Amino acid sequence: MTRVTARDNGNWRSGAARVALVLSLALGVAVPALRAQSGTSQTEPPPAKKDADLPDAPSVVQPPPPPPPLPVYQKPEPDQNAKPGQPRDQQPQDQQPADQQKPAPPPMPPIETVPAGTFPRNQLNPKEDLYTISVSTNLVQVPVLVKDANGRRVDGLLPRDFTVLENGKKQTLTFFSSDPIQLSVAILIDIGMPDVAVQKVNQTYSALVGALSPYDEAALYTYSSTVSQVTDFTRRSDRLTTALNALKLVRGNNNGPPVLSGPLAAGPPTVNGAPVGGPTIQPVNTPPREAHVLNDAILRAALDLSKRERTRRKVIFVISDGRELGSRASYRDVLHVLESRDIQVKAVVVEGGSLPLFRQVGKLHLPLQGYFDLLPKYTYATGGGEVQHELSRNAMEEAYTEITSEARNQYTLGYAPKATTGSSAYRSIEVLVDYKHLKVSAKDGYYPAPTAAR
Repeated sequence: MTRVTARDNGNWRSGAARVALVLSLALGVAVPALRAQSGTSQTEPPPAKKDADLPDAPSVVQPPPPPPPLPVYQKPEPDQNAKPGQPRDQQPQDQQPADQQKPAPPPMPPIETVPAGTFPRNQLNPKEDLYTISVSTNLVQVPVLVKDANGRRVDGLLPRDFTVLENGKKQTLTFFSSDPIQLSVAILIDIGMPDVAVQKVNQTYSALVGALSPYDEAALYTYSSTVSQVTDFTRRSDRLTTALNALKLVRGNNNGPPVLSGPLAAGPPTVNGAPVGGPTIQPVNTPPREAHVLNDAILRAALDLSKRERTRRKVIFVISDGRELGSRASYRDVLHVLESRDIQVKAVVVEGGSLPLFRQVGKLHLPLQGYFDLLPKYTYATGGGEVQHELSRNAMEEAYTEITSEARNQYTLGYAPKATTGSSAYRSIEVLVDYKHLKVSAKDGYYPAPTAAR
């Protein structure tokens, strides 16, 4: 039997403690390694909940932290001193933070709106500035038409190619243009011609409307023993066409003298020269006074044209046989009005007036027959060129196009005349071209018009 003494007992206890310490260290190293190899991890359960109302614990995988809250925009209080329509960023600097104060931009002008298609009363219509030319009141404008020996219009000339003489003195050109110009046209149709001539003219009305451009304006007049204005100046071709179509119902004069006696004359029936039913007073048939007031018609159109815009070229377009009889206005008085208001006269002479023999005889003034040579005088004096003498319908239609094209595409020369005594006196004009075999058509002269009339 072995005896264990107290010393031995102490050694045993110390040895057992050492063994336990080594085993615990070994287990502490081995257990985490085994857990890492098996891919599993265990955590200690959370402590017991003391309150049953608390939510469940979050899962092991934690979500990312929420972003910081954005600053909340607070609507600024309305400024009682701010003006209506002024932006908020244009508030005075003393109402802004010190670190955000900036110089305020200049205030915007107030904006006013008007209904569509209108414009403020204190402003001009912006469309009125289109296609306008500012012209000085003392500027003399001379429309010039240049043709070659074959009668064709010559284009491409320059200001240095022209020489303008006023009362024989050379003038310095201050304005030159070869651009087309809008027209104001007064159309005069003679309905006092023989009916065969009137009906021939009626067939050409569509070509007459087609000869005008969309920018031209025209007014329609008729004349015989009196002058009538059918339409006012308009740019609407449909309105002009309607008025011309209504004229197709108008009949011209008959082709013979009035019947004053015989079986076709008016009056009660007679037997062997004695009236049936007893003696009666034989009526006296007085034929109406025949008149062709060409001068009055041109004067009426000239006065109306003088009220149109000065930036337009003003033309009187006459369709007639050229006869003048019974006008109150004289040729000289009418020509004075035309030359003082820069108005051209252009004409198409039809029927008998276009015959060569009749033109020669027409230069003679026959009693009770009137004058037949005034239209050429009007056209030459006002710079309108030659009168077109046409017989056929096709020739008349071509003449309409040629006349309006020449009037629209003339050269325009301008100069400022020197002040002279007696400013209302007539001043002659002569236009020369530095090329041979070219024919120049321009007005013979002008009367300086008062400033209000120009």
